Amino acid sequence: MNFKEYQELAKTTAIYPETARVFYPCLGLAGEVGEVCEKVKKHVRDGRVLDKEDLKKELGDVLWYLSAVASDLGIDLDDIASTNYEKLKSRQERNVLQGSGDNR
Repeated sequence: MNFKEYQELAKTTAIYPETARVFYPCLGLAGEVGEVCEKVKKHVRDGRVLDKEDLKKELGDVLWYLSAVASDLGIDLDDIASTNYEKLKSRQERNVLQGSGDNR
């Protein structure tokens, strides 16, 4: 499955009010990223084994909400991926991958 296919299928499972477009999936995205971080935190703190299958499901939820935000904004996930790659490639070529700031 590619991003375009995924994004189209994900839209069919989006159930939230039209008035909550962008807002609702943004909150969901933040929550799901928090769940991923929480599992990794407990691995570091408690020495728990990372359950990759569980993390895969949580990362899938992150992807779903990311897809929903993008769809609500009319942006294709393929475009997001290629734009991000080009940004990182440019930073690598200019030797500015490390550092901070969006416009480096």
